[in-house]
Amino acid sequence: MQRIGEKSKFRPGQHRREKKEEVKKEFSERVLEINRVTRVVKGGKRLRFRALVVIGDNKNRVAYGLGKATDVSTAVRKGVTDAKKDIKTIYLKSGTLPYHVEEVYKSARVLIKPAKAGTGLIAGGPVRVVLQLTGVKDAAAKMLGSKNKINNVIATINALSKIMDPEVVMKRRGISKSTKSQEKKS
Repeated sequence: MQRIGEKSKFRPGQHRREKKEEVKKEFSERVLEINRVTRVVKGGKRLRFRALVVIGDNKNRVAYGLGKATDVSTAVRKGVTDAKKDIKTIYLKSGTLPYHVEEVYKSARVLIKPAKAGTGLIAGGPVRVVLQLTGVKDAAAKMLGSKNKINNVIATINALSKIMDPEVVMKRRGISKSTKSQEKKS
């Protein structure tokens, strides 16, 4: 405690700061696009930024978010907050997809195929980023149609979320594993 008349170690306006423990982030985040958006008002033009952010845990969860603000850092932060509200869990089979999948969103069409172990990720642009953040190690993907980043991200996430665990599909159809193995023997 400081006594009256004693000099402080700290300059005016400077306070002691406790060292914060570094918290490991649950999700990796990638900013895919930052757009400058202007709107015309009576006094001139108002400049704002729109950020497209994709987050993922590199295991099997992924999401995207759009943030808008007057400065870039706030727009990115809002994008991450928006993404955390709608996280999708993806079924992966040993670092790749169990089967090929295709999805159309507006004019963006995305085709994703599984690949053998060791092939790596063959994809471009926003599709590659989404697959990396999902944790896909081996796959081939192609963007067909529009090259719009937002639409391709949405199409990719929708395509990945359509993939289902075979056990869930069998339960839904009323087939048990034992029934399936008996059919193969016949």
